[in-house]
Amino acid sequence: MAYKKLSANLKKRKSGSSAVKRKKEPLSKKKSRVKVSPKRKKLAKRELLIKPKDNLIMMPIADHDWEAWQVFNPGVIALEDRIHFIYRAIGVDGISRFGYASSPDGFLIDERLPRPVYEHPSLNSGLNYYSFGSGGSFGGAEDARLTRVDNEDNIFMTYTACDEGLRVALTSIKVKDFLKKNWQWEKPVLISPPGEVHKNWVIFPEKINGQYAILHSLRPRVLIAYRDNLNFQKGEYINSFYDGYNEETGWEIRIRGAGAPPIKTKYGWLVFYHANDKSDPNKYKVGAILLDLMNPETTLMRSSKPILEPDEPFQSNGFKPGIVYVSGAVVKDGTLFIYYGVADNYICVAWANFDEFLNDLVQQTKPKLKQKVILNKKDAR
Repeated sequence: MAYKKLSANLKKRKSGSSAVKRKKEPLSKKKSRVKVSPKRKKLAKRELLIKPKDNLIMMPIADHDWEAWQVFNPGVIALEDRIHFIYRAIGVDGISRFGYASSPDGFLIDERLPRPVYEHPSLNSGLNYYSFGSGGSFGGAEDARLTRVDNEDNIFMTYTACDEGLRVALTSIKVKDFLKKNWQWEKPVLISPPGEVHKNWVIFPEKINGQYAILHSLRPRVLIAYRDNLNFQKGEYINSFYDGYNEETGWEIRIRGAGAPPIKTKYGWLVFYHANDKSDPNKYKVGAILLDLMNPETTLMRSSKPILEPDEPFQSNGFKPGIVYVSGAVVKDGTLFIYYGVADNYICVAWANFDEFLNDLVQQTKPKLKQKVILNKKDAR
């Protein structure tokens, strides 16, 4: 029903009749109306990557027209003892934008701004039907990934730009501006070639052999672009190749792409990815791989089973039922937090003791993410 209304609004906009208009109010630092419960049970006996019954931390807010229908797929970064979210939102005009929220402990969302903090300056007018199949919007910006490289002054953000199809865009913001919520983003550049569909590109948080590294494909092999800087000139692109279908051994029939930016571990670079299961091909599930620290084109191991699955009822209700999509992960005080979109409608969190998760992963024991109820849904909008 919501999407019938959305479609009707879009038709009105195209025909010139009145549609829902967003108020031109400035960005605010007011806290979100979405209230969450700070109560959390003590972690039970060791269970790695255990799915909660209901672990929503963000839902759409009906009073905010720009995020009234969907919120999902957040990029995250840990700065100054808080976890910061740049999340994807779709509202009544059908455009995908980014909002901001933050948490002091990885669970409690105590800050959520009422206005979007980033909009893609599209080069094209009109509706983008590629993007509708990629989450339900008719244009804008999708699925941010945030990376700070070697504690430099910039936070880099890659995302899918609904521009000439689906392409990868790159922008950045100064750390001090990000923390002050002074949203002075650099003008984005498209870094994937025109006429091709590319998504899920992530930047390593450390230089490798003195160069910036961008992971831009996992299949049929790991592809990484190395650069002295991330200043792309107009018309300068990374040539990539992707074929996700997997006929080899393993649980995946199709590997879709990288999730969160890589996390450095003692075993290698930890990369989460989303894929379709051979035994359950209509759902997105999450796996994990370890890449060599010095030569990350080399895959050291891959999880023998999915580590995260859409197996709760609410995860099968939304714009895309049966989808779990990891786009952000951080380690804070020894805990691994994994943030992901569910059914292209909500944002969830799962977590584990980081060392125990890694030990289970390398021993090919299926890790299980711990999850719990942390949103008081009666207060959600």
